[in-house]
Amino acid sequence: MCMISLIFSFLTIVIPEVVDIPGKDIRMGVTEITNSQYECFDPSHERAFSTGDDDAVTMVSWHDAVAYCKWLSAQTGRHFRLPYESEWEMACRAGSSTAFNTGDDFPQEQWKAQRNNRYKEPVSLKVAMFAPNPWGLYDMHGNVEEWCLDAGDATGDFRVTRGGSHNTEVRYLRSDARSAAIPEDRSVLRGFRVVEDVVAKPARKPVFLEPQPYVIAPTDGITPFYAHNHQPAVTWTYGGDLLAIWFSTDAEAGREMVVLQSRFHDGAWSPATLFFKVPERNMTGSALLTMPDGTLLHANGVGDAGEWKDLALCVRRSLDGGFSWSHPAIVEPEHDVRHQVIAGPIVTRDGRILLCCDAGPGGEDGTSLHVSADGGRTWEDTGGTIAGIHAGIVELNDGTLMALGRGNSIDGRMPCSRSVDGGRTWSFSASPFPPIGSGQRLIFKRLMEGPLMLCSFDDKGLFVSLSYDEGKTWPVRKLLTDGKKRILDGGAWTGTFTLDADHAEPKGYLACIQTPDGMIHLLSSRVHYRFNLPWLEKGSAARRESPPERSTQMAISSRCRHGRR
Repeated sequence: MCMISLIFSFLTIVIPEVVDIPGKDIRMGVTEITNSQYECFDPSHERAFSTGDDDAVTMVSWHDAVAYCKWLSAQTGRHFRLPYESEWEMACRAGSSTAFNTGDDFPQEQWKAQRNNRYKEPVSLKVAMFAPNPWGLYDMHGNVEEWCLDAGDATGDFRVTRGGSHNTEVRYLRSDARSAAIPEDRSVLRGFRVVEDVVAKPARKPVFLEPQPYVIAPTDGITPFYAHNHQPAVTWTYGGDLLAIWFSTDAEAGREMVVLQSRFHDGAWSPATLFFKVPERNMTGSALLTMPDGTLLHANGVGDAGEWKDLALCVRRSLDGGFSWSHPAIVEPEHDVRHQVIAGPIVTRDGRILLCCDAGPGGEDGTSLHVSADGGRTWEDTGGTIAGIHAGIVELNDGTLMALGRGNSIDGRMPCSRSVDGGRTWSFSASPFPPIGSGQRLIFKRLMEGPLMLCSFDDKGLFVSLSYDEGKTWPVRKLLTDGKKRILDGGAWTGTFTLDADHAEPKGYLACIQTPDGMIHLLSSRVHYRFNLPWLEKGSAARRESPPERSTQMAISSRCRHGRR
């Protein structure tokens, strides 16, 4: 078998050989990770039962396996992780539908003490001793159980293992056999193999796909689901899914408010399930972020009663694509203003996380900026205030922070805020765009291709605008419609609307993520839009020069002049 070795500062890294999995944007390790591969990462690892260099590594916890994948990703510039169990089973079966990929029976010549042995019978755990399955993968049945990324139950207390191991009965080696273990557990029965995510190249042809709802009523009979579903956040996972969350409530100042979730997998959204809830507390404001190493962060406001004014800020982490989460950490404990989380945090070039929160409950109270320099474990409120609530923020190429928000209009235009000191102080000017109001929240972000993108609203509805010169001019402005007439339900404060050549969604709280394949996924309060940069740039009718930006100083009122929503 071919193994690739790289040398970094006298450290030899043995990169696992991987093969493509048909129909998936992943490659899977041809074998389980061996002792020699794992010990490049952890030279102190003590071999037990598995003693040879080419034996499958054992005595590794789920956390050890995840740490190895992150280390390998950092060393190679590729993205390795554990497989989801659905990926694992698909790869194990390799197109078969029988109990084993070898048929209804597992060949006895491949057995490795396949009995329920009280004392483990010594056997060789050398990888690739027998023929691979039709997709070129060795030891998918037996040898050692393999950790998967998924949680094994709804509590997240366990992690799935698949494939069965030596010194167990053959029935536990079936393609569909599921086991689980406590993620801290280390055993001579258990090891792992890796998956490499293959990032698809962005499509060069224009793409606009059929809009669809992502707020799907729950079907499990236990998830609370209320009349008002609003204020989404969205991110992507290295498993290829989108994860969307939003609040569901009867009243925005209600204690019944819960945060629900839906997952976009293979082109469809799942029914809603419970994502986060502190009993009898208001839960207004959520954000999601996928970190460069694949870790997911979730930030949320938690009230001390029913209002959204008095919120503390908490953060959770997920290492398995959002299937399970850490205990919520209260990172800014004061139940006060400046903690109502806004979707769309970003990571700066120097690794800081920037999270915007509404600075107060009023429509003219502006936006606060919170910064973490340690991966989301601790946070600091910069103390400055951005013009407009619900602001979106970007880092410009020169390090300046730029933000656009709702309210605090200047000369009848949407306010633009800039900071050259990391958000501690801000200067303000009028943008080229119309102000937005009740029931509307904008998106302001940088696309992976480089342009800045604003998604906002004018008198015709939801539009998208692009800047290629760091926000100085905005030559592309396009209504978010492909021209086909549809009657859609926007939910929340939007309700039913007509989407056609001259009209787009009139309201909605927006959340957005661009996936590595270049697709832009824009959520309003209920509708999921999918398009790419070539579609935005298509057609001369979409291009027009923006009026020059005007510089005007402004002050931010600390009181509410009109309703929030």
